[in-house]
Formats: sequence, C-alpha cells, structure tokens
Amino acid sequence: MLSLKYYPFELKFKHPFSIAAGKRTGTKVVYVEVNEGGNTGYGEAALPDYLPETQKTVMNFLVKVRFDKFDVVKDSDGILDYLFSFNPKNYPAIAALDMAVHDLKGKILSKPLHVLWYLNKNNCPKTTFTIGMDSRDIILQKVSEAKDFNLLKVKLGSPSDKMIVEAIREVTDKAICVDINQGWRDKEFALDMIHWLSERGAVFIEQPLPKNNIDDAQWLKEKSPLPIIADEAVQTFDDIEKIKSAYHGINIKLMKCGGLREAMKMILRARELNLKIMIGCMSESSCGVSAAAQLTPLADWADLDGPLLISNDPFQGITYDKGKIILSDLSGTGVKKI
Repeated sequence: MLSLKYYPFELKFKHPFSIAAGKRTGTKVVYVEVNEGGNTGYGEAALPDYLPETQKTVMNFLVKVRFDKFDVVKDSDGILDYLFSFNPKNYPAIAALDMAVHDLKGKILSKPLHVLWYLNKNNCPKTTFTIGMDSRDIILQKVSEAKDFNLLKVKLGSPSDKMIVEAIREVTDKAICVDINQGWRDKEFALDMIHWLSERGAVFIEQPLPKNNIDDAQWLKEKSPLPIIADEAVQTFDDIEKIKSAYHGINIKLMKCGGLREAMKMILRARELNLKIMIGCMSESSCGVSAAAQLTPLADWADLDGPLLISNDPFQGITYDKGKIILSDLSGTGVKKI
C-alpha cells in the first residue's frame, strides 16, 4: 500500500539571487516521500516568492491526497489523472507527487527513468550556469565560480544590463544565454538590446517582454537575430497553442506544468510545432533537478544548475562534467536523500 509523507524546508542561496522580479536569499520548498514496501520515491515542490503557491497551499493540497487504492507500477497514469482532478489545481504540489511516483516506480522496477523511456543518457546537453543580477564585483566572482561551465545564463532586465554583460566580457568570451524575466517593456528597446547582445556572443533571449504581450512578442520574434524562448508565457501544455507563433522555443519546468508526464507531453507537442526545447528549473535542490534531467536527452538546452546555487542541498543526484549533465545509473530519478 502506498503511503505519503511531506515536510517543509528552506533552501539557502550561496549568494543573494536577483532577477527582474526581485531579490531573495533562499527558496521555500516542500519535500514529499511516497513509500511502498521498502522503497521510497522523492519529490520536491519549489516555491519562489513570485509564484502564487506557498508551503501552506501545497501542504493543504497534499493533506487531501489518498493513494490507498493505487498500484504505482500498474497505474501511475491513474494516480496522475487523480491528482489533476483536484480543483483548484496546485501545480508545484502535483509536480512533487509526480516525480515521487516516477521515482518510486523506477525503484520498484530497478531502472532509471531515462532507461524506462528508452532515452540515451549520452545525449544530454550542457547546462547553463546562472549569473543573477548584482554589483560588478559579485558578477565577476560568480563568473569565476562558473569556470567549469562553458555556457552562462545571465539574468537581465534592469538599468544595469549593459554593465553586467560588459563586466562578463572583460573576463570571459564564453557564450551567454540571456533571461529577461519579462523585464523589458518596449518592443523597440528589446530589439535594440537583442542586436547589441547578439554582437556580444548571446545564444538566445528568454522571455524578453511581459508574458501577456503576445502581439509584441510575435513582432519581436520576426525581427530578432536570436531565438526568443518563452518561459513565463508557457506554464502548461495548453499554453503552447497560445504562443506557438510568437516564440522560437519554450522553457519547460516541472513546477509550472505539474511534473514529468506533463513535461513529456509538452516536449512532443513542441517538436510537432518545430519549437526549440529547454528543460529548466526553479531554485531547486538535486531532488527536483535530477527528475527534470531525465528528460534532457530530448532537449536542445538545459538550465538545471539549481543545486550549484544553494548551500544546503539535502539530496545527492545530478552531476556535471564541464557543464554536461551526467545522469546516474541509479533507479528512478537518480536521487539519494543525504
């Protein structure tokens, strides 16, 4: 019989983390454990302050969940259908349960998820290493800490944008991916900045304009010299149809869409539409990131550096080789609780 346990936790950043939406020193999370016999599946609901969900709302959702009648191997889809039947939905809570169910199923079957999905773990892309907005000195320190990574993700969307990029270019010519987090408001300004960034080694631009500004996003996509990737504009599977003509690709996060099953559906639909795919994360520990990493053989890019940015990771899981994601051969999502 399946049983469920959950508890709150707070992840602490190595450095205060700043994006266009604000600055924070940590992220509250809720961990879940789904048990059967001697096996435990682990999941994580990461809850940055800019999301509507909180530890309280997640635990209020989890207290309603009853797994008694389900067999995790024979009816994992039935479990997830049951979770999505709740109203209102709580996507981080569902994501945590989804990854715990997948982890447990893999452990019972003694296979990693990427093996169950017939994916080649050698096809994982390199992950970005995130440089949050900060002073020039801290930016340079963060670049130094990213010495083993060849692809930097730079958070922009403030009056300091050019200073940040110029500081990075003083010390490295590594390729950069730029995440604006809806921080630019004017499409003409955005296009000028994208041309400027293109000349300085940018690979793509993520969510340059507010998520509801679809018309301006489409205008920008048609004129941009770089791919434009939707993040806040794409939360769930249904959002893909709304933005498919306005972006070159999408950033899929388990916390936004409700877990691995939904993420896989989004990947398949995005491929049908010839959209680029990035597998991303919130500020998560190895628990959530290792689950998301199982999907990366299907992705063009990955932004899964969450464990590298925190100082108190309670799990072991994903590892990196010069930025390339290395999936372990451990069963399930490949995580161990420390």
